[in-house]
Amino acid sequence: QVQLVESGGGLVQAGGSLRLSCAVSGSIFSINAMGWYRQAPGKQRELVATVTSGHSTNYKDSVKGRFTISRDNAKNTVYLQMNSLKPEDTAVYYCHAVVRMVGTIRYYDYWGQGTQVTVSS
Repeated sequence: QVQLVESGGGLVQAGGSLRLSCAVSGSIFSINAMGWYRQAPGKQRELVATVTSGHSTNYKDSVKGRFTISRDNAKNTVYLQMNSLKPEDTAVYYCHAVVRMVGTIRYYDYWGQGTQVTVSS
């Protein structure tokens, strides 16, 4: 089994910062892409940022220059540093990882349970 455990969400004022972490554990052979998605009330889940195993990154346009995604391959952990937060960043943030388990040949998608980020104006 594979588990993704997120931490770091919370309540912050506009202009503030938060850092999300997501640790992947289990019988892991390798992890391909990792990323963060978010879902606001009444809206669809959307991609925020992704990072490949080679540390190439991709961002949603509205977070470019404010958010930074990174990963520590030795710790199977992905981070999202969020600066200059805005009320419209309020959402549940979900960690995502594409994982190949030991003894298998395919990669599968796994999700964390979500962590609430609330930005007050």
